[in-house]
Amino acid sequence: MNVTEAVAARRSVRGFLDAPVDLPILKAIVTKAARAATGGNLQPWHVDLVTGESLAALKAIMSAKLVAGEIEEPAYAIYPPNLAAPYRDRRFAIGEAMYAEIGIPREDKAARRMWFARNFQFFGAPAALFCTVDRQMGPPQWADLGMYLQNVMLLAVEAGLATCAQECWAMYPETITGFLGTPGERMLFCGMAIGYEDPAAPANRLRSMRAPSEEWLTVRP
Repeated sequence: MNVTEAVAARRSVRGFLDAPVDLPILKAIVTKAARAATGGNLQPWHVDLVTGESLAALKAIMSAKLVAGEIEEPAYAIYPPNLAAPYRDRRFAIGEAMYAEIGIPREDKAARRMWFARNFQFFGAPAALFCTVDRQMGPPQWADLGMYLQNVMLLAVEAGLATCAQECWAMYPETITGFLGTPGERMLFCGMAIGYEDPAAPANRLRSMRAPSEEWLTVRP
């Protein structure tokens, strides 16, 4: 597989097989990903791999919290509060496309909430990671996190694995940092589900569209 093929194959998978991923494979992926570009060589990412009994415990904690309706102050605003077009339209379109694939109409709010709750079970994935960052870091270092995480996802494709990057975990920063024992000077950025794709999962039929380059590319010869 070349880089072009890996980039084209990578996507957010929302249905995983109940098949464990060997820990050495996971460690190799997250280690190799650290070759990501990073301004000033700061390497601001901190990563926790969670599998096995630890992952089962976290899933149980989150299930109880959701049933009880517990909420927390988000670590940051995942989306701008007044998202304008075309960004708002793209977000709406991908959401509707996903719910169409799994057969949940817009008016069935309860079913949509139940589906969203699957995020906090990692969509059945047998492994996960959490990425945290020192609170003194700013937007340039957060860009470094994105480049690191993209490396993780592409290396996962190479290894025959699927992923789903999940900023939704920023909605429960106290729970996650407490569970991980994250030092106070670091904040939670995101989680990521990792495992083997379930090809029978309806949500995995979704293929997100990308805007044509004419919308965002300017060439100045």
